[in-house]
Amino acid sequence: MATKNETSFIGYDYQNVIVKCSMESVYTDGYTIFGWVLEETSNTISNLGSVIMKFKRDCNIRNKDELIQLQRQFEVCMSEIETMESSKATGAVVGAYLMSVIGTVSLAGSVFTYRVEVLPLSLILSVSGLACWIIPIFHYWGNRKRKMNRLVPLINQKYDEIFWTFDKANALLTE
Repeated sequence: MATKNETSFIGYDYQNVIVKCSMESVYTDGYTIFGWVLEETSNTISNLGSVIMKFKRDCNIRNKDELIQLQRQFEVCMSEIETMESSKATGAVVGAYLMSVIGTVSLAGSVFTYRVEVLPLSLILSVSGLACWIIPIFHYWGNRKRKMNRLVPLINQKYDEIFWTFDKANALLTE
């Protein structure tokens, strides 16, 4: 007597996402909202501070096209947030490095002018060189703070946009 198999086949879509460890929970929540199920996470070898997240989703999910569009919008917003987060200190670091290089060149010039016995110029170059080594510390913190004050509202606006897409996706999944 033959028995009929009562289980039906379910096809899955699979997706691997490489994210920074600090953003792992946001991506987990986000992809879950779009119908994905987290299968596993693993550390990456090439990108330190990042993880590989492996998701799967029923390929016959309702409103799949709309969910894909909302997911793309979520991914774009997350990419913009990550770019803004990494740019908080970039300008300040570049400015501090440039001032430090100028200080190093001034000190080198001070040594060479001292060797040819031009003491007043040597003294001026050494003082300006030391100042160019100390000032970048304050320059870095001041510029970083200004940049953060400018970027935090923009980052919060992107998170609001993400939460709006979450609401839309949740409404599509619960229809």
